This record gives sequence, structure tokens and C-alpha cells, in this order.
Amino acid sequence: MKIKTTLEAYPKTDSVVTIGTFDGVHIGHQKIIKRLVTIAQEEGLQAVVLSFFPHPRMVLQKDTNIKLINTIDEKSQLLENFGIDHLVIKKFTKDFSRLGALEFVRDILVNKLQVKHIIVGYDHRFGRNRNANIDDLREYGDVYGFKITEITAQEIDEVAVSSTKIRKALNESDIETANAFLGYNFMLTGTVVKGKNLGKKIGFPTANINIEESYKLIPKNGSYIVRSIIDNKTIYGMMNIGTNPTVNGEGQTIEVHFFNFKEDIYGKKIQIELIKRLRDEQKFETIDALKAQLYNDKQTSLNFLEQFNA
Repeated sequence: MKIKTTLEAYPKTDSVVTIGTFDGVHIGHQKIIKRLVTIAQEEGLQAVVLSFFPHPRMVLQKDTNIKLINTIDEKSQLLENFGIDHLVIKKFTKDFSRLGALEFVRDILVNKLQVKHIIVGYDHRFGRNRNANIDDLREYGDVYGFKITEITAQEIDEVAVSSTKIRKALNESDIETANAFLGYNFMLTGTVVKGKNLGKKIGFPTANINIEESYKLIPKNGSYIVRSIIDNKTIYGMMNIGTNPTVNGEGQTIEVHFFNFKEDIYGKKIQIELIKRLRDEQKFETIDALKAQLYNDKQTSLNFLEQFNA
């Protein structure tokens, strides 16, 4: 898969296109993308996903509080797994939002992306103020010679999932629901940085994860059972998101204690998959009480993983 950050970078090759932010690349999105790839193969076209960044709500509603399920790199990684040819990430601006439906279709889809087939959901709206719909798209298709495939309400509603529902589940720490809607384990991607070594002192060394992208959604504070692939090996562990109140921590940290793992991974970029929530973050009266809870958490995690991997 090739990633383009400008429309001009797309090669002049006939394409089948689907359009959207695709935050989460969840099971509803996956239906559309699989159809895209199938049609591309059947019709000898390039499979193109036209996506946008920043999220339109960040630009048009000044919604700086919205957090995204995926970083751009994570979304690219997920989309590549489906066999698309090109991911075009168009910078979303106020000027772009004012583009009329005709201009969007003619100037971008037809002239830039050489579109011959468009795949959209039944409720897709586009153009300035989102005032154009599937019927308008069909009219443009007649004029400019491209086909339309509509993903029906029945197909979309069958999975009853949305990025908004997934964000809500993650904010409420309902990892199982989020993962079921996503069709994969929610992930956090970051670089391992030096911490205060407090975990090591009490027998639970941790990898401190720094996530650069401020727009990335971080689930509710608490402890989680997690998995990571490090040097092609699957490693399990438990992760704490929070402020370490027992030791008067300042600011939110993300720390992972990996089971049976002693490699030096400082400076490495790793991906953490969240499997299950263990408990809320707590403030303990003593360090010994914290250690006792961590031993309990570890045993609970190992018991769960024994069943999970059975």
C-alpha cells in the first residue's frame, strides 16, 4: 500500500474509491473496504481510500476534546492488512469544507483520482454543509462516467457499530465491547522512555510508554491485561494508566509490566494491545499494600490468559 499526503501525488491511474475518516477501521468500515478491494480486483482498478486529517470535527466545531481511536500510523497499518493499493490522506481545512459537491466530484474524484467506481454507505453525505447525497452522486456518475456501489442500511445496521460507540466504550473502560466492535484489540503505540524505576524497586519493573500524538484516545485510568509483539515474540503483561497516587505521582503515565521478560527495550517503539480491564486505579496506604495488589493482579492476569489462550 502506498500512502499519499497530497492528491497531486496520486498516479494518473483509474481507481475505485471509498471516502471517509475511517477512525477505528472497525467492523462496519471493514465491510466497505473489503467490497472496495473485491471490486478493484474484478474491474482491474486501483483500490483507493480517501481519508481526511485532522478529523472534520476538530476543524469545523473546534472540538479539541475529541480523541481518535487510531493514530495515522495505526490506521495505515490496519488498512494495509486489507490489501488496498493507495491511502490518500487529504488535509482537512475550512477552505476544503466549503468545496461544493460538484467541485468535489469533478476536481478531486474525477480529475485527481481518476475514479471509475465509488463505494459509499447508504447515508453518505458530501459537499459544502454536507448537502449532497447518494442521489446527487448517481447524477454525477452519469455525467462523468463512474459507477456507484451503495452499502445498504441492512448491511451497515447489521453490525450496529460506530466510531462514536467505540470511543464511548473506551472512555468507560469497556475494553471487551470496544474490541468486539473493532474486530481487533484496541492498541496504544509509543516509545519506551525512562521512568523513575519505582516499579523495579518493588519487584515489578515497567516500561513507560510515551505516546507522541496528543489526539490519540487513552482509555480510562486503571489496570489492564495487555499483549505486545517484541522482536517477533508475543509477550503478555499488565498495564497501568494513571497518576500513581500511592507514590504521589504527577500527571498521567502509561506503564507496562511484562511477564517473564527482561530485555532492554528503552528507545524502542512498541504497540500495546489491550485485552481486558483488571480494576480501577487505587491509592494504597502503604507500598506493601500496593505490592500485594500487584501480585494479585498478576495472578488474576495469568489465570485469565490461561483460559484466553486455551
